[in-house]
Amino acid sequence: MINSILLIEDDKKIARVVKIYLEEAGFRVTHVESGKEAIESALKETPQLVILDLMLPDISGEEVIQELKETGDFPTIMLTSKSSEEERIAGFALGADDYIVKPFSPRELVYRVKALLKRAQKKDLSSTEPMRFNNGFLIIDGQTYDVKKKGTDIKLTPTEFKVLFTLVSYPGKVFTRDELVEKALGYQFEGYERSIDAHIKNIRQKIEDDPKNPTLILTIYGVGYRFSGKRDA
Repeated sequence: MINSILLIEDDKKIARVVKIYLEEAGFRVTHVESGKEAIESALKETPQLVILDLMLPDISGEEVIQELKETGDFPTIMLTSKSSEEERIAGFALGADDYIVKPFSPRELVYRVKALLKRAQKKDLSSTEPMRFNNGFLIIDGQTYDVKKKGTDIKLTPTEFKVLFTLVSYPGKVFTRDELVEKALGYQFEGYERSIDAHIKNIRQKIEDDPKNPTLILTIYGVGYRFSGKRDA
């Protein structure tokens, strides 16, 4: 099956180059130039992956990504000239899975797309039964990618799931940011260590009763993070 990619970019020159490189790599690319067109396209056909520019003519890229997250579960790459570390972290906090700053290498973009699609594949992460923690408060199934909190389904992005699954697989183990990037995501690139903080914040918002005072994912200051939940017998 050919992976379909939705490219949201109002710069025709950039869009043309990106489309050529992606199609040469075997992807099917739908290009739109506005946020409204992007949402309409995603509703007609759910893409396997979205690449979007944050600076769009009608709706901000930040708004678009939030709207797109309501239409389907697919990874998102932000393509933008906003290059500061804080802006990148803000992008990840919105639910982006990757962030590429202009100007960029089209070959690197293709690599990022392939890596992200591979990461997003719902592979069997565990041959065991679903993991239950704190008397069933949290249930995580590595085979189906289902997460439940108090019996209610919790929706995580593919990246958030991989980060959480890595942490819960080793309760009590302290992971540095570098270790989480490498073990959960499988590849490194500049600035991603800090993005882990944004992913952890998103996960806490979804699984903790009080995200500001977490009891499941703890920050080990100066080191990284650990999962403190107690696995049910």
